[in-house]
This record gives sequence, C-alpha cells and structure tokens, in this order.
Amino acid sequence: MVRAFLLSVRQLGDPPVLRVLALSLAITLAIFVAAGAALWWGIDAALSDWAWHGTLAGVAATGATVLGAWLLFRAVAILIVGLFADTIVEAVERRHYPAALASARPVSFARGLRMGLASAGRFVAVNLLMTPVYIALLVTGVGTAAAFFVVNGWLLGRDLGDMVAARHLPHAAIRDWRAASAGRRFALGLAGTGLFVVPLANILAPVLGAAMATHLFHGTRR
Repeated sequence: MVRAFLLSVRQLGDPPVLRVLALSLAITLAIFVAAGAALWWGIDAALSDWAWHGTLAGVAATGATVLGAWLLFRAVAILIVGLFADTIVEAVERRHYPAALASARPVSFARGLRMGLASAGRFVAVNLLMTPVYIALLVTGVGTAAAFFVVNGWLLGRDLGDMVAARHLPHAAIRDWRAASAGRRFALGLAGTGLFVVPLANILAPVLGAAMATHLFHGTRR
C-alpha cells in the first residue's frame, strides 16, 4: 500500500490527472455552492415576516452548507471522481501497466454515473444506519472513530476497487475479485478514509484513491 501511495503521489503532476482533479473540485464546489444558495432562498422565504430575515437566512444557510460539506464531501467527491475515474486509471495503466491498458474496456459515462450514485447512496445509507452505534460508542473515547474508519474503509475500498475492475472484468467476475482481494481493498479503503479526514489532503483523496486502486488491482492479478 505504501508503494501504491508513493507511485500515485508521483503521478499527480500528469496532465490528465491534474485535469480530473481540477474538474472534480470545481464541480464539487459548484454543487455545495448551489445547495447553499438554494438553502438561503428557502430559509429567506420561510422567514420573510421576520426582521433581518436575509441575514438570518445567510447565517443559517452558511452553517448548514459548511456542515453538509464536512459530512458529505466524501460522498460527493467520489461520485464526481467516479465520472472521470477512467481517465486517472488509464493514465496509471499507461505508465505502469501498458499490457493491461491494451486490453482494457473504457467505462462509459453512464456506467460511471451509476457506480458513483451507488457509492454515494451506500455511504449515506450505511452511515445513517450506523449513527446510533457511533453515538453509543462516544463513551469509549475512541470507539466512534474506530467504527467510522472500519465502516468507511470497507465502503471506500469496494468503491475504488470497482472503478478499476470495471475496465477489465465482466460484471459477474467482479464479485469473485472482491472476495479474493478483500484484505487489500480494506487496507486501501482505510488509507483513503484517512486521507479524507486530513485537511488539504482530503482534496487529493479521491484522485489518489483511484490511482492507488489501480496499483492494487493489477498487483492482485499478477
């Protein structure tokens, strides 16, 4: 995993990777800005009879948007990067796995969108289901963080791995690959989850995760 991380960091300067990074960040930011504007409009309309309703709406919308971005950045970022993950995977394969690149099947925009939406949906649904557990574990001091890392490491490892496997395996064979690579995918997911909780590093986490997943996939097939 350390090798995959270092190789992925070294490739951050590749033009295709930089384009995906810039585009995904711009779209992610636009989504949260649009959501914040919609919240402001809705709250302002609801408080129209109040004094200073515009200011109150602005404060409430800003707070809600910041909180939403903190809680949902991972889901939105993986959704957006999933649309362009093929570009990152192709760049890594061109440099490190040219034989695999020759036999790869590009993932269509529609399939990337479906996978991204499924990833975001799993993230939200599973973490909502786990919320009572997270709250109950607060008394342990570290239990909530440990549970969060385990749950989201499992989810992220699957999502990142599937981005690469979809280029090389038929749908039915992806399940077998998941089973055979469960441990390494979990380690990948834990690493990616760790990047997502580190300020500034979380900006690079989706792109680095996709690149690391490419090294993991081809490493397990050798």
